[in-house]
Amino acid sequence: MLDYLWLVPALPFLGCVVLVLSQGRMPHRLTPWIGVGSVGIAAVLAGLIGQHFLGDHIAYYKLPLWTWLRVAEFSSGFGLYLDALSLNMMLIVTGIGFLIHLYSAGFMADDPGYARFFAYMNLFVAAMLVLVLADNLLLLYAGWEGVGLCSYLLIGFWYENPANGAAARKAFVMTRVGDMAFLLGLLLLFEVLGSLDIQTLMQRATLQWPVNTAFPMVAAALLLGGAVGKSAQLPLQTWLPDAMAGPTPVSALIHAATMVTAGVYLIARTHVLFQLAPPVREVVAYLGAAGLLMAACSALAQHDIKRILAYSTLSQLGYMFLGLGVGAYGAAVFHLTTHAYFKALLFLAAGAVIHCYHHEHDIFRMGGLRRRLPLSFGCFVIGSAALSALPYTSGYYSKHAILAAAQAAPQGLWLWGAGVLGAALTGLYSFRLIFVVFYGPETPNTRERLGFAMTAPLLILAGLAIAGGWFGLPLHTLFPKPPAAELPYTLQLITELAPWAGILMAAQFYLFREWSVDKLVSAPLGAALHRFWQSGWGFDGLYERLLVEPFRWLAEANRADVLDDFSHALAYLGREGHRLLSATQNGRLRWYAAGLASGVLFALALGILS
Repeated sequence: MLDYLWLVPALPFLGCVVLVLSQGRMPHRLTPWIGVGSVGIAAVLAGLIGQHFLGDHIAYYKLPLWTWLRVAEFSSGFGLYLDALSLNMMLIVTGIGFLIHLYSAGFMADDPGYARFFAYMNLFVAAMLVLVLADNLLLLYAGWEGVGLCSYLLIGFWYENPANGAAARKAFVMTRVGDMAFLLGLLLLFEVLGSLDIQTLMQRATLQWPVNTAFPMVAAALLLGGAVGKSAQLPLQTWLPDAMAGPTPVSALIHAATMVTAGVYLIARTHVLFQLAPPVREVVAYLGAAGLLMAACSALAQHDIKRILAYSTLSQLGYMFLGLGVGAYGAAVFHLTTHAYFKALLFLAAGAVIHCYHHEHDIFRMGGLRRRLPLSFGCFVIGSAALSALPYTSGYYSKHAILAAAQAAPQGLWLWGAGVLGAALTGLYSFRLIFVVFYGPETPNTRERLGFAMTAPLLILAGLAIAGGWFGLPLHTLFPKPPAAELPYTLQLITELAPWAGILMAAQFYLFREWSVDKLVSAPLGAALHRFWQSGWGFDGLYERLLVEPFRWLAEANRADVLDDFSHALAYLGREGHRLLSATQNGRLRWYAAGLASGVLFALALGILS
């Protein structure tokens, strides 16, 4: 069964090829059978492979397929590597990806770009599977860039709107910054350690590099740069909220099963390097702590239902980076897994609301939908409970494991305190969304019109959001044991109560309305904070002034393009040289003889003088 591992990424890719070659002429009813079916078969095959892998208690499995590149003594193969980490990621990508594809069959049914949409989505899943199954960094990087390409295509799917194209370009350019850092790290590792095979690299790094020396520090920092770009962490986080320009299933796929999880996977896969570079690992923890708080505050100030969920993803990714930074790699990957369940559920439920609400996104233009949209309401309650880490939901187990590890780390209470404050803010902004959208005055002419294709994924994801944290793969065998992660009773009580405090505040503001949001926002400080948080802490404005405006000024100043002057000068010299030489060809034999004699004399003089 393990020999069929190559079919898992090949099937979605084949689906993409078939849809592309059809050039949009495939019958409308057949399109989802190709787009959804290819990912569905891949998910079933991944499940069977996983059952066989775990049943036989295999530590890892390598499947070399062919030699991809061979230059001199360097060769890089196209090979797949399966262990508990890559199996976990493969099941997420195919399983959650299939549910999102199935949902898309109903959500995008009336779109004229139906076949093109599924072609892009299939390619997205195939690229992510190559990324997580690659046995060497070069192949992983190929999948990494493929995911970036697909995100550009899908964020700008409705390219007729210039704003969507701008959001797609922003995501592509900003993630390229991190990708360049990753590429430099890849080249450094190959140059110093002489291999691109991931397991060989980790073994050689352990044997050749002492802790806290230059090479592991630089290599880990460069890989962190790549992870920061792809997982939208500080300071390259501003592309992700704008990525909501794409269709809602795209947002679900990017946030739950692909793209933003790639950075977390990269650090977990190369955790040996980060173990050898403790200062870089500490930076990972502090980036995560700062990012989770900043994103949670920004979510409080948003009106767009999808942007609220986008900032919640940034915040939850901050928790994952916090877990990675304190050495709790298994807990971070566990939270990545549970996050895939409840974030896919929330985005697809939001898509159902948007679908029933005629593409309205502003939560303050909605209200009273709990009776008219009962399924969406129930999914939002379950998803928000898991997002807030309420007891016995999937998010509860993974987030508490990260917070316990943070408290036990050398950085101590500061990181734990940031995580607990983030948990309170998560309860506040997630239930703010529920109370505004599903309570209050009812909105007429709205009812739930969801077919099987949209309903079934919501029900399955709701079950996973509740029970998905009750089980997991044996990831602890892959990673070093983190510090003793057992919270003292007082801190455990505070951790348990934090999300409830946020939910209570949300109820006071938006359900019972005993506290006035308008008074807070109308005060000078409140208004300034609201604008600051709504703008994402001003990062877009800062980058506009520091990078975009100077570049535009240079482009305007260089409108004539001074670099062209060099090529123009070469062309001019060529023409003039030709004119001068052609003037010597006058047909007069005496001039030719004189020129020949002069040349001979000049050559003799050079020989004598030298």
